[in-house]
Amino acid sequence: MSKGTINPLASSSDCAALYDQDFVLWLDHTVNLLRQGKVQELDLEHFADEIEAMGKREKRAIESNLKIILVHLLKYQYQPQKRSRSWRSTLLEHRQRIARALKDSPSLHAHLLANFQEVYAQARAKASAETNLQADVFPVVSPFGLEQALDQTYRPD
Repeated sequence: MSKGTINPLASSSDCAALYDQDFVLWLDHTVNLLRQGKVQELDLEHFADEIEAMGKREKRAIESNLKIILVHLLKYQYQPQKRSRSWRSTLLEHRQRIARALKDSPSLHAHLLANFQEVYAQARAKASAETNLQADVFPVVSPFGLEQALDQTYRPD
């Protein structure tokens, strides 16, 4: 279905059936209904589910980027002999991704703050696996704050 083409589905139950049959067609149809102001014809249950899922994906993506940053900060601090341009590049890339996400959705900063320690615990386990260092080598509480982790120039000594 091309942009602007109206699918002849007449009811929200027809639209709900389309959701299970062809997700992309359902998306196109839903967008067309929204643009035409035909809210009464929307498959509201699936529409709400998809909007909620979008928010969850954004939160998981920003957490994933933060975890990669924290893993690299731990490796940088606890394996100074292995520091590389690749590690610095990874730090920069994932900090830039978070900066872009926060620019688009500033409310994600509060999400990062609220979940920082949980993400750090995951990063600690991953850093242990990647370095072959015992997990207890790394502090249980993050030695870096969120602002340090996101600072484009910060690297531990």
